[in-house]
Amino acid sequence: MKFSFDHLVWFHHKPENAIPPLTEKGIHVAHGGRHEAWGTYNTLSYFGLSYIEFLGIEVLSIAEQHEENRLITQIVEQLAKENREGPAKIAIRTDQIHELAIKLRQDGHTVYGPLPGQRVTTAGEVIRWELLFIQDHSDQLSFPFFIQWEKSDEDRLSSFKELGMLGRHNEENLKFESVGFVVKDLDKTIKTWGRLLNLTPGEEFRDQALHARYQTLELPGTQLLFCTPLGKGPAEKVLHERGETPFLVKISQADQNSFFELLNGYWRFL
Repeated sequence: MKFSFDHLVWFHHKPENAIPPLTEKGIHVAHGGRHEAWGTYNTLSYFGLSYIEFLGIEVLSIAEQHEENRLITQIVEQLAKENREGPAKIAIRTDQIHELAIKLRQDGHTVYGPLPGQRVTTAGEVIRWELLFIQDHSDQLSFPFFIQWEKSDEDRLSSFKELGMLGRHNEENLKFESVGFVVKDLDKTIKTWGRLLNLTPGEEFRDQALHARYQTLELPGTQLLFCTPLGKGPAEKVLHERGETPFLVKISQADQNSFFELLNGYWRFL
């Protein structure tokens, strides 16, 4: 079963407010559209087919009605109730979402979906997909959710180019290299995700800037980086304040080498 990284969901009260600070850093963020049935809306930053979605609540009374869409239940809990912005969950692309649902249930997971989804763009275009969620365990890193788009990868990429969504960063060849997660138990977490995605964990390294040890899963599109703090530092700070969560975006082929905090998450340009 083929998996590819699709996108990182970043909760933000006003997704449009992510545009100015990231523009200053050379990252292009575009207005996305509205999920009318879910009461949410977004802005988007594309790096080929991998992208970052800044997701906000537009109509709380609609968002609160959803139980099966675990992304919406999470944003209501985290953003509306706890007032916590920042990286929240990743989506993984598949072309066999119904077969995957059967397999996950056979493996003992509680799953929700596949569920239909759609977004109305600012130009009035309707974009459709299906979603599949795994029931999370309390106090553990939120599982990825899975997405299958109505259009093929080739058609979507062609559409992005026609709409001018690609190549508009200050550096045209920027790549969404990896998304980082902070976890309490590196060995246990990476084994769990490795089994889920049928991937073999890479060897262990240490990161001086994060003050953490880490391992990776080489998911096509964007790498997954799991780290556990070794002491005081950015990783320990996030784990203490927010628990296990995505927290780091690494952008490669940038004309700079920097590490900074922005929009309640960490960014590394290489």
